[in-house]
Amino acid sequence: MTYILDHLPYARFLNLQTHISGDELTVVMPFADKLIGNPMLPALHGGSTAALLEMTAMAQVALAFPGARLPRQINGTVAYLRTGRPLDVFARASISRAGRRIAHVQAEAWQEQRGQPIASLTAHFLLDNNS
Repeated sequence: MTYILDHLPYARFLNLQTHISGDELTVVMPFADKLIGNPMLPALHGGSTAALLEMTAMAQVALAFPGARLPRQINGTVAYLRTGRPLDVFARASISRAGRRIAHVQAEAWQEQRGQPIASLTAHFLLDNNS
């Protein structure tokens, strides 16, 4: 199955991989040296982690509400909870509430243990009503 993130240049740059099981979507960002933001620790760049969360949330909305256009993010807040280490990062999103036009989405990114997220996102997306 070709998925939405396969067509986004920045998702390809991050080498994001999408895994779908039913209505559950997991996005994996494999570790690469180019993702290091602080080489002294070394730690992942916060921008790549935020992009992973945003694209995971967008992909989850697109999966739940298929339409002709990509869901557009209206706003979003990222909380950095732990240092991202030089390891693969996994992310999942859930739609907390969806109306006719807006979806409220939460996403988490983790590395070795899902119960210890490294970052989270809370965002609102505009739904495509033309479908």
